[in-house]
Amino acid sequence: MDKFIPLEKLSKRKKRELMAKQRRTWGSINPVTRKPENPKAYKREKARKWNDDSSADVLFILSDGLLKAGSSSAAA
Repeated sequence: MDKFIPLEKLSKRKKRELMAKQRRTWGSINPVTRKPENPKAYKREKARKWNDDSSADVLFILSDGLLKAGSSSAAA
């Protein structure tokens, strides 16, 4: 049986070996700290999405169609 040596007096290598034996896994738990998003914070992604909205294309097509229809009736 090995003689007891306090942790403070062990060498770095021996401490590492001892700690590696005692170390365990977290299992299914993820130790990363999480917090909910601030609802009042400005979100750049959300602000950029209005530009990607496809409804603007529909309005342009409708207004373009109305202009063509209006110009043909005005010319006649």
